[in-house]
Amino acid sequence: MVAEEKILKKVVGDLVESVTQVDDQPNVNNFRQLMPSLVEKGIQNINLDMFDGSTKTLLLNAMGDEYVRRGRLNDALKAYILAGSKEKLVAIGKDYERVALFRNAIDCFKLAQNEQELLRIGDKCLEEGRLSDAIKAYRELGNTEKLCAVGDDCVRREKWDHALEVFTAIGDKGQLAQLGDQAIGARNFAVAAKAYELAKDKERLNRLGDACLREGLLATALHAYTEADNKMMVSFIQTNFSRQLSLP
Repeated sequence: MVAEEKILKKVVGDLVESVTQVDDQPNVNNFRQLMPSLVEKGIQNINLDMFDGSTKTLLLNAMGDEYVRRGRLNDALKAYILAGSKEKLVAIGKDYERVALFRNAIDCFKLAQNEQELLRIGDKCLEEGRLSDAIKAYRELGNTEKLCAVGDDCVRREKWDHALEVFTAIGDKGQLAQLGDQAIGARNFAVAAKAYELAKDKERLNRLGDACLREGLLATALHAYTEADNKMMVSFIQTNFSRQLSLP
């Protein structure tokens, strides 16, 4: 391994010395002959610590470019991340976006720390009805205003799971409690139970338990009473409806 590193260092050193650019920076084209062996070895198996920062960055970018040409985007991402090449990370993100892999694109824009691209793709996903992807982008931005707007839109469309995701991300117990009330109105007791649980609203959990008990939804009622720490009603259900609940 030591001998291999010495050979690699000598080859790269010779290439760098052969470059005659005005700014004295190594030319990426001079590293092309190294790319097949480096790429096949794999980014995780290569030690470039023997090189100075600029040479190391150049090699990593060249490897990333080669991985892109071969369609190995995950490996390209690793190389660009190590090189700190934010523009190239954005470029890969846009490639993912073009083939509708929006979550991958968002991850790339996050790695590039590009808030402008995150906001743009979040708005695009929202406009196209890709609510989960829009939520992801806005969460990465920490944009509470945008998240609230998406949450309200989800409630209007009765996209309960997405609304729950949004208001959980925001961490607003009042909005979670209101979401639970609206979910009950739509008879989505499971979402209501989760919303009240996250809001830590024992009063609403007890009311939900009562409603579910009247509807014969014993499992949901038991869950609600349990989260409300209503030991009396938990004991009542477990004692009288163990067979229906398949309780031991």
